[in-house]
Amino acid sequence: MQLAQAPKLDSRKVAKVAIKMFFNICQQWSLSSEQMLILLGEPSTSLFYKWKRGDVSNLPKDTLERISYLSGVYKALQIIFEEKNQADSWIKRPSSDFNGKSALDVMLGGNVVDLAGIRKYLDSYRG
Repeated sequence: MQLAQAPKLDSRKVAKVAIKMFFNICQQWSLSSEQMLILLGEPSTSLFYKWKRGDVSNLPKDTLERISYLSGVYKALQIIFEEKNQADSWIKRPSSDFNGKSALDVMLGGNVVDLAGIRKYLDSYRG
């Protein structure tokens, strides 16, 4: 018995959808360009603004992973909080769970593991 191969994804379409989703989430969270750059893994400023204009044909694996974690954080918050403004403002609220820092402060540590940690925290909170 042979396993069927997964269909090959169009990396250009994946990149366009991912970057659009990233900027939409950042708009909901009222993030600055500097914060967005850190969350994306600090691409060059010119590349960042190219992506922001929607001019993207490919994204590095690291960038896709970062966007995946951020989208998971966003989705978890939408599930946890009934009101959208509570969900969107939560990431900026200091928490004793993060030693008085906000989830955004933790994620702005700049490492993928920082994003993964917040995602894992929210997933465990949801049960």
